[in-house]
Amino acid sequence: MRLSRHWKGKGMARIIYGVQGNGRGHAVRALTIARRLPRHEFLFLTHTDGLSVLGDEFPTVRCPNPETPVRSHRVAGLEMALRNFGFWLKRSELLASVRGVFHAFKPDVAITDYEYFVPLASREYGIPCLSIDHQHIVTFWSHHVPLSQLPSYVGARFAARFLFSAASHYLVVSFFRPASGGTGLNARLVPPLLRDLVIARASEDGDHVLAYQSTSTFQRFLPFLRSSGRPVLIYGLNDDRTEGNLTFRRYSEEGFLKDLASSSYVICGGGHTLISEALFLGKPVISFPISNIFEQFLNAHYLEKLGYGRCLMGFCPGQDIIPSFEAGLDQYRANIRKGNFCGNEEIFTLVEDFIAGRKLDPPLPGHFLLSQ
Repeated sequence: MRLSRHWKGKGMARIIYGVQGNGRGHAVRALTIARRLPRHEFLFLTHTDGLSVLGDEFPTVRCPNPETPVRSHRVAGLEMALRNFGFWLKRSELLASVRGVFHAFKPDVAITDYEYFVPLASREYGIPCLSIDHQHIVTFWSHHVPLSQLPSYVGARFAARFLFSAASHYLVVSFFRPASGGTGLNARLVPPLLRDLVIARASEDGDHVLAYQSTSTFQRFLPFLRSSGRPVLIYGLNDDRTEGNLTFRRYSEEGFLKDLASSSYVICGGGHTLISEALFLGKPVISFPISNIFEQFLNAHYLEKLGYGRCLMGFCPGQDIIPSFEAGLDQYRANIRKGNFCGNEEIFTLVEDFIAGRKLDPPLPGHFLLSQ
């Protein structure tokens, strides 16, 4: 474990920030917060994708975390067990390294986005720790769980409760608000946190479809995507070619957001970040949640429940889905216009208040109003 660059400077507060590095969503959220609060001094602990997202702008320390590998659009259970067995063997050594970072950096407060070690070390050092993530929607609110999703729900609750719930306070970002459940005084539900580039982007309804998937699973969906008859721009497969109405594009932030903002609708997995960005830009969504990740199922379920799009389970979508989905685009868009998909200003204020006061004030009655 080593620093990618040396920290220096005199910020108003020294903040150590643990970021789950699997995928880009957690790191993009953390980067958005750090960019907005430049007078504070940040040090990030992260791994894999988080290092590439955060390392160019802020001091970062590589810090492995439990992993959830995905193969063929489902959690690879055996691979996950083997990888995490190795992680737990090194847990004590890794925690000792994190303690060393805390001792050297001397943070005033800590923030975590579903990261394992920073909340634990914060407790040991008596430093308040604010969790900002979406995953705790599973544990702080009640949900109707279909029998088929019960194993993944139990696994998600176990992981969130026993591995990632050592923080002292919680901000849970979400494009939906569950009908039941209580947060308590140390947790608040807020609308999504969006990249500035997304907020600044003008939206228009073009003819093309944007499809995104971070695994090779979409190979199974290529016939499905061809059936739309529309141009389909596909991101996430690290390819650059055209095949009929399908155009594969390598990821670039500017190019991706341009194509997202000008799309007719979006086809993607069940990740909260992309779904939130699509809804903010007024785009209906067809969501294929990754099997055995309950949080993704929950996102796709509420997407359909609120009339923002469709939730599709399984790997063999019917050819009639796209025509029926496109017939409802106007209604989906009308439903989306009623929603609140940007909580940036509220979140920035709450984070600043936490840094200054080392706690979160209880929510006001009626805050975060969303259609149910």
